[in-house]
This record gives sequence, structure tokens and C-alpha cells, in this order.
Amino acid sequence: MPDPLPPTALSSRQDGILMDAACVTLAGRVVLDHISLTLTEERIGILGRNGSGKTTLLRLITGLIAPDSGIVRIEGIDPFTNRKAALGALGILFQNPDHQILFPTVEEELAFGLVQQGQPQAKALALAQEALAAEGRAHWAKVPVSTLSQGQRHYLCLLAVLLMQPRTILLDEPLAGLDLPTQARLARRFAALPQRLVTITHDPATLATADRVLWLEGGRIAADGPPGSVLPAFTAAMARIGERDADADLAG
Repeated sequence: MPDPLPPTALSSRQDGILMDAACVTLAGRVVLDHISLTLTEERIGILGRNGSGKTTLLRLITGLIAPDSGIVRIEGIDPFTNRKAALGALGILFQNPDHQILFPTVEEELAFGLVQQGQPQAKALALAQEALAAEGRAHWAKVPVSTLSQGQRHYLCLLAVLLMQPRTILLDEPLAGLDLPTQARLARRFAALPQRLVTITHDPATLATADRVLWLEGGRIAADGPPGSVLPAFTAAMARIGERDADADLAG
């Protein structure tokens, strides 16, 4: 594993994640409606039920899509038009590791991001092997990714992100679908990371220790503040929705 990020690197985040009146329309429907925010805290949660716009917001922040109007910047970088520059600023851990894994063996998967950052293939593979050894998993290097369990594949994706040393990491429902021991191991690992973490989830319990929580509803920010105020409001609203037909509002 590369040396931990020095304090100077961790403090050089400039303006963090900036969005100014960002809008996204998909299939004629407004999915994100004039989102303006600046994210600079160490632990940030973005909370919302299914269909609230969370996934689209994640794709916008990571530069997988561009806003129809408005501005998105990561440390002053446009992540859509300058993907290579954004690699050092931002990493992402998807909910489903199979949506992230591209290569047949563990070492090839780990080396890929380093090659994207400009490392020669041989050097990238050597760094991947060093990282595995540091994690007590040197024997994984030549193993086919297809033989790993879901929890192991999730861990592999996290290791691949950490090898690239981004200053901010987006976590997309990071504990969903994992057994309890794997959840506990990953939660401990996340808590110890020096990077800024932005966790996107529908589960308020995972955000209890966040510095700041944003509640996304219908493509807009419904609430923004400390978890002690946002989480109870979200939970109460979801309980009210659950008392009636929660899918009724999808028809229109």
C-alpha cells in the first residue's frame, strides 16, 4: 500500500465539491433541480429514498454525466470534461462491485487505476502486489476475480480506489447486501480513512456519525445539517409515507 497521504495533501482540497444551480433532466423528467452546495466536511451523508435523485447526483459528482445547466467542480476541476485530472481528487466505490470490476485477475484490477494515472504497467502491477502483501493478501494476486465472494470483491474495489490515493471518496450504499461481519470490517476501515468520505444511502442508521447530512427528495435538497436534526426529520417523513401507499406518487 502506498504511504498515507501527507497532511499537506489532505488539507489542499481547495473548495471540495461545489455545485451551483446544477440541473439534470432524463427522459423529459427533471431528476435534479437547481442543486447548489459546497461539501468540505470530512464525513458527509447524502440521504434519500429510491427515486430521490441520489444515483444521478453521484453520477454528476463523479463526472459520468454532465449537468444540463449549472456548474459542478471537484477541487476546481470539471469532472466531466477533465476526467484524468479528477482521478487524484475523487474516487468512487459503487454499491455493486460487478459494476466496477473490469479485469479477470485481482492484480490486473488493482493496477488499472494506477495505469490511468500514468504509471507504467509493470510498476502498477508491482504496486498492486505490494498493496496486497501489506493487507495480508499476497496470495490473491493471480486469483480470478470471479472466484471471490461478494464481500471480497467489494474489498478489492475499495483497495483499488485507495491505491489511487484520491482525496475524496464517494461511497454508494457501501454496506448494502453484505453480511454483518463484512459490514463491521468495512465500517471500521471507512472510519479510519484520512480521506473525505461522501456516503450516499437510503439508510439513516449509517449516517449517525456524519459531520453533515443532506436529505434529497424529488431532486431537491429537503434538509441540510447535522445528523441530529436531519435524520429524525427524514425518519418521520418516511414513516408517514409508509402509512399510506408509498408508490402512489410514482404514477404521476
